[in-house]
Amino acid sequence: MTSDVEATTTLAASARGLTKVYGRGDAEVHALRGVDLDLPRGRFTAIMGPSGSGKSTLMHCLAGLDRADRGTVTVAATELGSLDDDALTIFRREHVGFVFQSFNLLPMLTAEQNIVLPLELGGRRVDDAATERARTLAEILGVADRLGHRPSELSGGQQQRVAIARALITRPDLLFADEPTGNLDSATSAEVLEHLGRSVRELGQTVVMVTHDQDAAAQADDVVTMRDGGIA
Repeated sequence: MTSDVEATTTLAASARGLTKVYGRGDAEVHALRGVDLDLPRGRFTAIMGPSGSGKSTLMHCLAGLDRADRGTVTVAATELGSLDDDALTIFRREHVGFVFQSFNLLPMLTAEQNIVLPLELGGRRVDDAATERARTLAEILGVADRLGHRPSELSGGQQQRVAIARALITRPDLLFADEPTGNLDSATSAEVLEHLGRSVRELGQTVVMVTHDQDAAAQADDVVTMRDGGIA
């Protein structure tokens, strides 16, 4: 049997009994129906399922972007339900990274400036060590030669890789990728997925990707399939 201490050190996050309902009466929708899930540390996990299956709601609850009606979410040994809104915002900034379908890079900043932006927003000084980490991430993600370029001068794949580097700069306990290849062609998608995998293998990152694409999910270490608000 696994002890609580062992679970804390081997799991990046866990959910127990997550329930989320939207609307009331005839319009009531059960987005999550008592979901239990463990996310191992240092693994690439894909959460997949058709539209309306609950995968995005599950991600939002795991990431602290939304609160479940019932159940618990624990990330980095912290139960998110114990945090008020201000504390939850700070927790997300320090422990959770996000990559979205739209790249959300600031057009007036260079790639390097976009990468270190989360540090500045968190009140951290961008010192030599931070700059070196940004350049190391850029090297791993294949955009080291594009650090001085603005987003308009980058391809879609390059922009997404800069966005991944930006999400990794704070060393988050969890990196959530929400349909990260949705705006990319198949060849570029494969490159981005390979780089997400490299962040797991070479940096020990924990990545959770939400996708409806079976080919994308096949690149993950583990696949969780959602259906009708539960894990199939």
